[in-house]
Amino acid sequence: MTEKQFNKAFNTFVLVGMAVVTVLVTAVKFRSAENGQWLLIISALGSLTGVLSTVLSANGRILTFLFGFIDVTIYGAMCLAGARYGNAALHLLYFLPMQLVGFFQWRKRGSDGAHEVKARRLSGKQRMLFGGLFLVGLVIAYFVLSAMDKTEAADVVKWLVLMDAFSMMCNLVGQYLLSTAYMDQWFFWIGVNIASVIMWVLTLQQDASSAYATIYVVKYSFYFINSLNGLRIWLRLSRPEQK
Repeated sequence: MTEKQFNKAFNTFVLVGMAVVTVLVTAVKFRSAENGQWLLIISALGSLTGVLSTVLSANGRILTFLFGFIDVTIYGAMCLAGARYGNAALHLLYFLPMQLVGFFQWRKRGSDGAHEVKARRLSGKQRMLFGGLFLVGLVIAYFVLSAMDKTEAADVVKWLVLMDAFSMMCNLVGQYLLSTAYMDQWFFWIGVNIASVIMWVLTLQQDASSAYATIYVVKYSFYFINSLNGLRIWLRLSRPEQK
């Protein structure tokens, strides 16, 4: 099997798999949920556009920013509904404008409807810089979000806040590196996806009525699989001979 054939099969698996699971989960939760059915439908729509955006991103296609704009808007609203204020602010105040930044940056690096983006890699010094900024930001975000959270169950809130803060910082750095076409973004997206699965599982454990959270557990599970493939592809795209 050639790489092109593998990517086509893999993308089909992620897109079809996400669509089937999302429809099934939405249908089951819709029938059993006492309220919030409209949140389930909106979450399902956002999840489908989001997974399409990530698949396009993994393959270096500029249309990722069109579908990403829709996904970011919906997910930000759902985070507000789930009291995940860090991710809500992150998506609505940072990710939305960064979709436009990414679109124009990728255009400058040769990406259009038919061509992949010309990817690049961080230098050693740049990796140390971004790593340091990430750790400092994580500590600050954790204490700020801890002060904002009003949930009484302290043992659970600690982990929810930590996952929220960790996901927030991975998203901040990952989105910047995505918009500027750096391969190293994928290490942060892998972190985002793991933290987000944990965060939404804990949300379900804390409040079983948050039925829409199930969709996001599924969504970020598929995102995790796709991020591994994205890392593989961008390692190739960022090689010197590819430029």
